[in-house]
Amino acid sequence: MAHLTQIHSVPTRSQPGACETVTALPPPRLRPYVLGYSGFRSATGAQVRHRILPLNVTTLIVDFSAPGGLVTGPRSTSTVSGRTCWGHGVAVGLTPAGVSALLGVPMPALTEGTVPLAEFLGQHDAELTERLGDAPDWSSRFAVLDDRLAAWSATERQPDGPVLEAWWRLQRPGGRLRIGTLAKELGVSRRYLELGFRRQIGLSPGTVARIARFQHAVYLLGRGAGLPRTAVDSGYADQPHLNRQMRAMAGVTPAELCAILQYLRPVPG
Repeated sequence: MAHLTQIHSVPTRSQPGACETVTALPPPRLRPYVLGYSGFRSATGAQVRHRILPLNVTTLIVDFSAPGGLVTGPRSTSTVSGRTCWGHGVAVGLTPAGVSALLGVPMPALTEGTVPLAEFLGQHDAELTERLGDAPDWSSRFAVLDDRLAAWSATERQPDGPVLEAWWRLQRPGGRLRIGTLAKELGVSRRYLELGFRRQIGLSPGTVARIARFQHAVYLLGRGAGLPRTAVDSGYADQPHLNRQMRAMAGVTPAELCAILQYLRPVPG
């Protein structure tokens, strides 16, 4: 499932048919908190086991056919353990500010983990699943998310500060921004950023940068870019560097990942 350029997970094996995906942006008032929405449906609508990929965002997953939504935190390595089966539903990518505003916890509380959505939303979890499942199409479902998330994030918007500004900067694709240079541009020390990331993000700045580079590479591979171009455009030193990093972070080779990504088919919203 793709959140714009963020790909949360892929099936653990090739499927007999394409998995449909559709993405959308939230309204401007929600963008400090929500990166985007992704609708998904397996070829049959039945649940499929997934590999959760390294990701810098927290993700809400609502499967229309399963009781109770999930929250998966940011992670530096892939996993196929735990509850990773879903077939037809929506995913919502949250920023660090969104985790605090919508779930009431700091992002580090969720890092590398998976938690039932009901632990944060209570009875609203079942309400959200029902309303999304009853909506007639994807645009209607995204409108439900706009309404419900705006209602649940009734909080004063606070300035991001250097740490969250650095997190946003590191999400930009295609570069190899040095952490020391970034700290200097933001008027703080590298040590300040490192400590702040541990407290507010749950991952180090260097790890966040590696995940962002990995995610951009996955995005390009999913759109048919060749390995040499993907390596260069994503900020890797060369194709062997891309191969090593992807194997270490995703647990699969770029070729294996490409074989799975071809079964993700974007559809109009």
